[in-house]
Amino acid sequence: MRFKGLRVAGDRLRRDWRPVLETTVAATVAWLLATRLVGHPQPFFAPAAALIVLGQARGQRIRRAVEVVLGVAAGVLVADLVVQALGPGTTWTVFTVILLTILLSAALGATGVTLVQAAVSALYLVVVAPPDGSLVPFRFVDALIGGAVALAVSLLVDARHPLAPLVAEVRRTFDELAGLLGGIADALDRRDEPGAVAALVQARGMDARVDGLRDGVLAAGEALRLNVRRRRHIGRLRSVDESIRQIDYAVRNVRVLARAGVTLSRLQSPAPPELGAALRALAEAVREAGAALAADLDGRDEAADRHANRADEAALSAVHTAGRLFGPTQTLPLAMIIGQVRATAIDLLRGVNPDDDVAVLTRVDDALGLPPV
Repeated sequence: MRFKGLRVAGDRLRRDWRPVLETTVAATVAWLLATRLVGHPQPFFAPAAALIVLGQARGQRIRRAVEVVLGVAAGVLVADLVVQALGPGTTWTVFTVILLTILLSAALGATGVTLVQAAVSALYLVVVAPPDGSLVPFRFVDALIGGAVALAVSLLVDARHPLAPLVAEVRRTFDELAGLLGGIADALDRRDEPGAVAALVQARGMDARVDGLRDGVLAAGEALRLNVRRRRHIGRLRSVDESIRQIDYAVRNVRVLARAGVTLSRLQSPAPPELGAALRALAEAVREAGAALAADLDGRDEAADRHANRADEAALSAVHTAGRLFGPTQTLPLAMIIGQVRATAIDLLRGVNPDDDVAVLTRVDDALGLPPV
């Protein structure tokens, strides 16, 4: 157990060493700038602001930097006025400073980190370093330096490949969803109920992957806005939003499919082998759709079109194979799986294909063998 814990800790450090180094460097640089450039002997708020901003998820750092600076300014203002009126270090001073700072911040619309930062800033000035008139401006400048350094470090980290983290997240999400469909197919082929249950558990966890994609889009957008030379690439993110919406729908469909797969694996009669083939074709469509989206983000338009065409062919093949199983004698779980194969294919095609909804539905239902409307 001890060695396993050490391995887990080592894996975490290997995965997170970049954010750790990024945060440490930013806080240290902020402290140096506030000390050497501004001449503040106790630049507490400079490294603190850098730590707070970099502690936020990418995509929220510009907003957090502004909120931290405003929070410090509000806290300093309230603390200065209250200390001059009531004196430093008394219980009533602490009570009044916290109450007024929170009320002022809430009135200005601050929530969460900003509100806490304002209260902590004011409390620090009351308890640790009461304002004496000459030091008050430095608190605001320190926070400004810390926030600016944090954004600069974020920019440097993402300067060369601002979309690379999002591309990696896209690949991981689509590959995991494709692997999930393959796992369901394997479980049904072997009538493996534990395997089907494991696939259902995995399907229920896919929502976190979709959330990761949304966070990745926010982070990429922030990185591009900070990088003036690469702002022209921000248009690529617009198509990603629609694709993420469709993959969210696809994840929900696969979750329903996995639940029906558990039921089907419990039946006495085995699942038809064509069903596994349909699910593996659908998995290939998911994998190709992810490759198309990643290539589009990389600016490789020809590769994106090539992968999108392959996703299109694989999705329609999955629907066609599943459609041949449709009939009056199939079980309810099988009918549900066939329906979810169709629904997932529709969402994939909407995500990678510029066709309108009517065209997508027509092509999918034609592959399924349904009569035209």
